[in-house]
Amino acid sequence: MIIINEITKSYNETQALKSISLKVEKNELFGLIGPDGAGKTTLMRILTTLLLADSGEAKMDGLDVVKNFKKIRHIVGYMPGRFSLYQDLSVEENLHFFATVFGTTVDENYDLIRDIYHQIEPFKTRRAGQLSGGMKQKLALSCALIHKPKILVLDEPTTGVDAVSRKEFWEMLKKLQQKGITILVSTPYMDEADLCDRVALIQKGEILDVDSPQRITEKYPHRIIRARSDEIYRLIQDLRAYEKAESVFAFGEFVHFTGTDDDVEPSELDDYLHKKNHKNVLVEEINPGIEDVFMGLMRSEQSQSQ
Repeated sequence: MIIINEITKSYNETQALKSISLKVEKNELFGLIGPDGAGKTTLMRILTTLLLADSGEAKMDGLDVVKNFKKIRHIVGYMPGRFSLYQDLSVEENLHFFATVFGTTVDENYDLIRDIYHQIEPFKTRRAGQLSGGMKQKLALSCALIHKPKILVLDEPTTGVDAVSRKEFWEMLKKLQQKGITILVSTPYMDEADLCDRVALIQKGEILDVDSPQRITEKYPHRIIRARSDEIYRLIQDLRAYEKAESVFAFGEFVHFTGTDDDVEPSELDDYLHKKNHKNVLVEEINPGIEDVFMGLMRSEQSQSQ
């Protein structure tokens, strides 16, 4: 449904995308996972015909994003990262406006947005600018869907909303996928990767890996040990000073540790931390998560470029 072939884009001296190639299958929920500045927004703007690539080509449902840009705008729904609806118009007025732009009506495609719009309908006369973050999110999604697109492109749709709204939003995406819509969604939240069928890990304009979240973590070759003590900052410093430390980074209330070789045992780190007078120490081996894999791939890329 989406084919990206050797797409490159630069802004002056900054190369935002470096020969990106990807394929998204029909009816797939595909995630672009990466931090701010990784190139996610640039790629999405190229796919939605809002930006021209320097080189390479991309197709949406067989249509070239440059040659067939007008047709693409009718089959793609786009929700940008920044709330971009008309803040002085009411919820209802925004929805009717976008339906009119696409030559349709709210009634004609109401079945597609019913479950989403039902949650904001009590506020239909309220100005969009006065809605909460979660409500703005639902309105933006409704407007992106009102012309019944085949492909939905969502740029960091859950950034800046609370945990409950994030959960609700992903539930809505799963329901839309069941209705036959292909979804490309970007996010800086690594935990959201597990909600996608497949993901592309992207950093500094390059794809680090593409696979299902389960496969990405399963093929990660290194052991991950997590540790906790009463002094998190000193814990990080002491673990980084350990002679066999390869990678040490904070992960919530824990610190994730990767050794230079995989023969570092949790008991070994536990003894080391007790000798350093840490209190309430917990050290255990865990299965790697997407963030562990991402950090490992970044280290590998950096070591190869040096």
